[in-house]
Amino acid sequence: MNPKLVKFTKNVLDIMYCGGFFVLFTLPFSLKLLGKYYSAKIEENFLVMLVSLAVCGVFGILIIGRLRCMMQTVIRENCFVYENVDSLQKMAVFSSIIAIVTAVKLFVVPTPATAVVVLVFFIAALFSQVLSYVFEKAVSYKEENDLTI
Repeated sequence: MNPKLVKFTKNVLDIMYCGGFFVLFTLPFSLKLLGKYYSAKIEENFLVMLVSLAVCGVFGILIIGRLRCMMQTVIRENCFVYENVDSLQKMAVFSSIIAIVTAVKLFVVPTPATAVVVLVFFIAALFSQVLSYVFEKAVSYKEENDLTI
């Protein structure tokens, strides 16, 4: 294990977690400001944009929170625990919700970037679900091995 990389990753996640709350709380103001300078579509669909981005923001923060919990198990050098299986399953659900909300928004404000976000979070949901299964098997094998010794 590379302790510098682990510490760096934990710090990045901590900054993203706090930054996520800041972005979420300032979203109405920043969206209004962006609407003036970026695109008329933002002003036309302000409520849809605000609600969809807020919902995605909340679930994004929840994903980062689960990643922070998982980092604690890495720091304790005890990664293969059911807590991480649970975190990965929750992250799969959270990613699915983000993909669905963004897909709905795609019908209101269609952009290539929105389609990419849908795809990214759909893939993240799939990978999180598969990884939860892998972790669950690893925890099971670890516990069997611990009982054998």
